[in-house]
Amino acid sequence: MLRRIVSAPVHEVAKETPLDAAPLLSEQLGRTVWLKREDLQPVFSFKLRGAYARMSRLSEEECARGVVAASAGNHAQGIAVAARRMGVRARVVMPQTTPAIKVDAVRRLGAEVIVHGDSYDAAQAKAIALCNEAGAVFIPPFDDPDVIAGQGTVATEILRQCAHSPDAVFVPVGGGGLLAGVAAAVKSLSPETKVIGVEPDGAASFAAALKAGEPVDIGPVNLFADGAAVRKAGQWTYRIAAPLVDEMIAVSIDEICAAVHDVFLDTRSVIEPAGALAVAGMKRWVEAGGPGEHLVAINSGANISFERMAHVVERAEIGAGREILFSATIPERPGAFLNFCRALGKPELTEFNYRYSSSEEAHVFVGQRMGGGRGRRDELYRRLAHAGFPVTDLTDNELARDHLRHMVGGRCPSPEREVLYRFQFPERPGALEQFLEVLAGRWSISLFHYRNHGAAYGRVLAGFLVPAADQPAFEQFLARTGYPHQAVADDAAEQFVGAPELGHGQRAVG
Repeated sequence: MLRRIVSAPVHEVAKETPLDAAPLLSEQLGRTVWLKREDLQPVFSFKLRGAYARMSRLSEEECARGVVAASAGNHAQGIAVAARRMGVRARVVMPQTTPAIKVDAVRRLGAEVIVHGDSYDAAQAKAIALCNEAGAVFIPPFDDPDVIAGQGTVATEILRQCAHSPDAVFVPVGGGGLLAGVAAAVKSLSPETKVIGVEPDGAASFAAALKAGEPVDIGPVNLFADGAAVRKAGQWTYRIAAPLVDEMIAVSIDEICAAVHDVFLDTRSVIEPAGALAVAGMKRWVEAGGPGEHLVAINSGANISFERMAHVVERAEIGAGREILFSATIPERPGAFLNFCRALGKPELTEFNYRYSSSEEAHVFVGQRMGGGRGRRDELYRRLAHAGFPVTDLTDNELARDHLRHMVGGRCPSPEREVLYRFQFPERPGALEQFLEVLAGRWSISLFHYRNHGAAYGRVLAGFLVPAADQPAFEQFLARTGYPHQAVADDAAEQFVGAPELGHGQRAVG
């Protein structure tokens, strides 16, 4: 593989990106941190390397037949640039959920775009069908030895740019093409350097492959870091990387968002969530006591839509430990609300929601900027409890972060039994209306909260009035909708949005 890597002609289209010092991250972590700036490629992603490495090996006859690829963005742009340079016809199938910024970019680069399906799997099936129909060559996004070799040139550049071998290189992982290429190069040229793969929570397909001893389909994945949202690692990538990788790390959405913020502070560049995986994993590694003084993180891409930046900023404060979320119950009597505010002190509030619940009590939801770690958070909660305001910490509660902070709390006034569910649906024009049409059935909707984060999938929190006897039929109804869903039960955030076991009152959705 090393021979393929060093002979890959990637620099005919890609550039040697800088290995930049990260002084603020270095100070924060107490290590020397370097960032490999693949976000500075002409298409703002490392994917150009692998696409061109594979296409440069096409025969004249294959070039005449043209190429087809499936991609949600970064690989597509690499294919388009490579095809334009080589004078080859390129068609790229992209899911309907792909942000317009990526579709438009591919078209501007000269490739023909075919929008099809709600997922990468559907787009890939369409691409392969096109190949079979027209005899075109399919260019895979990661599971190909030449694609892997092209990505491996990232590592040969890192080792050439370093004054001495790094102690560890952190690599973002989706299908594993970059991981396999980097691991092959690093372990051949600097075997003492650790290679550490980083995946998103909810999309850790390579770690699952290592555990199973072969690539396995992990089912529906979290799409927040869409550039790394892969259900199954590749056969080639697994075969090459499995014996060479030292460790795999999975990081949360909040950790990814905090890493985007960290990179911005050091570079004044905004990278995409998948591009920030390596920094997030490096921070987790150092916090856990991982060894090594000189650390390199690969910033793999910067293809983020403007709309998604708001969501990243919102979650970054929690991920960096600079914001806490909590709810409290306040007695409904004159002066209680003022006393609660006094007990808070003089905080820097990010959010404050108050909702009358009954003649006896009210609920408050608070977002507050606070440094100093868990100790200061616990000190605040003890102070509030001592003042007569019991607190529920919601900082790490996914329901609270996704929905509750954008709602006004309260409980359902109906005496009927209420159940809460979370849903995902493909984010495309008309998708919300279609989703509501599917849900329109015999059961009344008692709560509905949706907020567009500029991502591939929309997220909904919904409540339904379902008698206990109807629960089996209701679950069958949900299964027929085809939308991924999850019941909300025994969740600390339920006390604010309501659940049947907690009594009844008024609810308004914001």
